[in-house]
Amino acid sequence: MKRSTINQHLRAADEFIRSFGYVLPPFAYLSPADMAVRIGDMPSVRDARLGWDLTDYGEGRFDDMGLFLFTTRNGRLSDLRSGQGMCYAEKIMISRQDQLSPMHRHIVKAEDIINRGGATLAIKMYESDADGNIDRDVDVTVCVDGRVHRQAAGEVLTLAPGESVTLMPGNWHAFWGEGGDVLIGEVSTVNDDLTDNVFEQPISRFGDVEEDEAPHWLLVSDYDTWL
Repeated sequence: MKRSTINQHLRAADEFIRSFGYVLPPFAYLSPADMAVRIGDMPSVRDARLGWDLTDYGEGRFDDMGLFLFTTRNGRLSDLRSGQGMCYAEKIMISRQDQLSPMHRHIVKAEDIINRGGATLAIKMYESDADGNIDRDVDVTVCVDGRVHRQAAGEVLTLAPGESVTLMPGNWHAFWGEGGDVLIGEVSTVNDDLTDNVFEQPISRFGDVEEDEAPHWLLVSDYDTWL
């Protein structure tokens, strides 16, 4: 994806988020130069990969298959392993109308996916078989706002604004905005996007960037290069 396109999407995402009264933390708005100067005072931004994230999953079809994310807080896997410390993470995401976040599961992370506003959030789900692959026969059992919910394999769960679903490690899921764009909250155990995503198809969690202009704000995938 071209950097100019990424910049446009980030500014549009910020506007969409603010339209719901949600404001991102101050570090979100640091320029790349200011981020480089101040990163020594906020190492967790870089180390926990907090910040802007935009992916087309390496397929170059962001409008059809992609996702906007911003990680506001994140602990460390060492905390999760020890059972103490910062064992949690939080994201805000945007799924545009009919924009697919493709079928995947997590190895470690449990997460609440919350429709924070906008249109309907549609989530297609499967359980894992003994080898961790998609089980297309067994029913799916998840928790929807504290209530046990069962549905057939591959059925689509729809969440209206305010509704949420809890997904455990091994729950395969794909989601998209139905009828419009959706603001999505994610509250989870520690998040590691480098190692904890297993996709059904051979795609990448992060896309490539074509540098046709300077970045307006850095993506988390920029940190190793720019910081």
